[in-house]
Amino acid sequence: MAAAIVALSMTLAARAEMIAVTDITGRQVKVNVPVERVILGEGRQVYLVAALDTEDPFKRIAGWREDFSQADPDNYAAYLEKFPRMANIPTFGGFKDGTFDVGQAISLKPDVIVMNIESKQATEDAKYIEKLTAAGIPLVYVDFRERPFTNTEPSMRLFGRLFGKEEPAEEFITWRAAEIARVTDVIEKAKPERPKVFIERAGGYSDDCCMSFGDDNFGKFVEMAGGDNIAKAMIPGTFGTLNPEQIIASDPDQIIVTGGSWEAYVPGGAWVGVGPGRDEAEAGRKLKALTERPALTGVKAVEDGAVHAIWHQFYNSPYQFVAIQQMAKWLHPDLFADLDPEATFSELHKKFLPIAYRPGHWVSLTDVD
Repeated sequence: MAAAIVALSMTLAARAEMIAVTDITGRQVKVNVPVERVILGEGRQVYLVAALDTEDPFKRIAGWREDFSQADPDNYAAYLEKFPRMANIPTFGGFKDGTFDVGQAISLKPDVIVMNIESKQATEDAKYIEKLTAAGIPLVYVDFRERPFTNTEPSMRLFGRLFGKEEPAEEFITWRAAEIARVTDVIEKAKPERPKVFIERAGGYSDDCCMSFGDDNFGKFVEMAGGDNIAKAMIPGTFGTLNPEQIIASDPDQIIVTGGSWEAYVPGGAWVGVGPGRDEAEAGRKLKALTERPALTGVKAVEDGAVHAIWHQFYNSPYQFVAIQQMAKWLHPDLFADLDPEATFSELHKKFLPIAYRPGHWVSLTDVD
């Protein structure tokens, strides 16, 4: 038995390889690959991990930030049902909000920690990288949120390299690009008139109005889908806020609100609970209620019923192409009459993910009785 254990250890050691990887900030980091134990700086990074380790997305996860269960409880429940041991994965707070416990991370003995780029400043200020380096633990940055159309593919490739899953990562990247092109190629050829679009980030999450997107993330989705994002000229970065007067003055042709199941954060809130398996009638009721706020008084989109809600987590995953397809159907229904985003998302689950697809990721005022 002892000889067998030694032989297995030698085999694993021989298979491991110390390489230098480049993260999305351009840092070169030495990591032993394939990693066997990883800490996810955000639980929702599992959206990609599940497409690489499809048979068991949690086999490498030594610890993760406790956001998946709170920000996306519907998918969390679906994964928990199939992989119940995920409930035992150690959790921690975020780097950015100062609740990350570096001692806990070291005690979990990860081969690598994967952090989102928005944590970079807080990580540097707390000198976490120096502390982790002293313990022999590398840290790399990925990004699916801040600059997704610059950083999503490099982030996917980085995960693939770390996991020794380069081929599945490239397959996903290629398929994703083809699905985006089903919209962008048509828009480029047809050059349709672009409707003015107001994207509201997490509408109803708070009483404040109105968070939106500049020239990336959902703001970029709008442009790729053939729309004109009214916030593009007013918000210099990816995220920002418009005041009600700016929205009324812009008089958007279409309004798209991002929503999700946020009971853990804002119990009983006015947010629109779209997501897998959502209650369409309730989501539609809450969407209609949002149109009655002063910021949307008398705008064309509300008068025409061209108001929609879409799953917020498209903003933070490699699944953005599904949102682009659905938005293209809203903005240019004639051009995209044959495009079926529901079928696209279902195919993604069949090709890459270990859980079954459940519809419910968007709703329109026209769906409401």
